[in-house]
Amino acid sequence: MHTSPLPTIRIIAFPGAPNLPIFAAIAQGFFAEEGVKVDLSLTPSSVMQAQKTADGDCEMVFTAFDNVVAYGEGQGAAGPDVNPDYVVVMGATQLELSLIVAPDVVTFADLKGRTIALDALATGFAFVLDEMIAQGGLAKADTQYVAVGATPQRWHSVQDGTHAATLTIEPFTSLATRAGFKVLDTSSRLFESYQGGVCATRRSFLRDHPDQVRALVKGYLRGLAWVTDPANRDAAEALLQERMPEIKPQAVGSVMKSLMSPRSGLTPNGEILPKGMAQVLDLRTRHGACDAPLTDISRYLDLGIYENVLKDLQGGRVG
Repeated sequence: MHTSPLPTIRIIAFPGAPNLPIFAAIAQGFFAEEGVKVDLSLTPSSVMQAQKTADGDCEMVFTAFDNVVAYGEGQGAAGPDVNPDYVVVMGATQLELSLIVAPDVVTFADLKGRTIALDALATGFAFVLDEMIAQGGLAKADTQYVAVGATPQRWHSVQDGTHAATLTIEPFTSLATRAGFKVLDTSSRLFESYQGGVCATRRSFLRDHPDQVRALVKGYLRGLAWVTDPANRDAAEALLQERMPEIKPQAVGSVMKSLMSPRSGLTPNGEILPKGMAQVLDLRTRHGACDAPLTDISRYLDLGIYENVLKDLQGGRVG
């Protein structure tokens, strides 16, 4: 039992249903039982997330794997003066990206001359969009990408008619379709595997505070196990609606179905997806400013703590 004040780990993540294991680990007291207090904040963009991490304003980050790669290669959207020094300590999501389009868009041809909202212009999600646009028969120059920010801002910019399309994750995909907007394409159709979200930290924090990283990883995995236990389904849905009230009761079922699918949501046991990471590297190699092919995923990973925690949990040594 911890009697002294618990050290606080500040997490910064993107808004979305994939944060449910974090919500659960906080609500169920798993982080506290592991010896840390968690302060979760949501970022309006990958640029701000990187800036806050580089400035030491947060310790742990839930972000797209491509963001880790981009900053590791000096190609981060925040520019060369911002170095969050990301390293992946655990997987999080496969993440299905859906291309949500305005009601008057029926085919890719209808996007010609229109604007598409993105988080930033040179991220992995932009590269996924490049692939969709090309397979849809358009040249990249046929549309204009506009940096808008995280999914809520992007979805609202399509909803209000500012832009013709954007890429969404849950629950925003379900919110959009229920509002009459269409899904024109999905990343799960394009790719057999795609590493979406990961849990990362600064290399210096991992080096100096391994016990806190271990506590965070263990608390998260316990939250993930709680969320994915069918016995907790009703409670998990209620928690998601409590933390994300924009999800209406009639939409929560489809959101949870997508979230619980390894093809479009949470990764079982927080595992990384080597093929999915290779896909991210291939996209950045082909669409980014790379001098040579990116092929070595190990450059961006330090999974030692995660692997030890997973052994503890699978061996029944919880808490």
